[in-house]
Amino acid sequence: MANQPVQTIRSQIYTILRTALWKGEFAPGQRLQEVELANQLHVSRSPVREALHQLAGDGLVIEVPNKGVYVREFTARDIEEIFDVRVMLETYAIRRAAQNMTDSKGVLLSQIGRALGDAYEQGEIDVYVAADDELHNQIVCLGGNHLVEDLYYRVRSMNQQFRVLSLNSSKRFQDSISEHRELISALASGDAERAVEIDSRHLELACLCIKEQLKNRSAQS
Repeated sequence: MANQPVQTIRSQIYTILRTALWKGEFAPGQRLQEVELANQLHVSRSPVREALHQLAGDGLVIEVPNKGVYVREFTARDIEEIFDVRVMLETYAIRRAAQNMTDSKGVLLSQIGRALGDAYEQGEIDVYVAADDELHNQIVCLGGNHLVEDLYYRVRSMNQQFRVLSLNSSKRFQDSISEHRELISALASGDAERAVEIDSRHLELACLCIKEQLKNRSAQS
């Protein structure tokens, strides 16, 4: 029998709930009821409880003692802090990328770049977001520091639900593909400082766009 990854019920429930949170299927501040979720997913409460606890560790939900678990409400300050940490971690990785770059990793970056371009041309935001996430994750992996990768995972998880939000503006979508192409080119040429400059500006603009979208959403509610 070929070796295959085995997912526990808890890990399956965790993945389902995390994806739902990323897609905005639960409202900010909404209470997540163990019994209700268990009934919807046709499982016992135990794996739901464990999954919610893990999601709290990811920063996606808040556990309030004796009250329950609630979907985290992100503020403009939260967004700023998320992107500040992303800039720090990605800058570190980019400056170490040249020493860890291989032909296969260069090919992978090129493939991601083509995926981004195809998704942009076809207007497939969800596909674009997935490729965007993979690009930045691969950049962090080029840093060759597993602790940094672990730290980035938590920030990446909190940031995921805002990727689509940052692309609601057609101009931001257009600018994003240009920035990604320039970033991949700089990485491929080994120009670390140019790549840092492009990436930092890219993240700054995404942060500003997300805060503006959140402001507009708040004004409409």
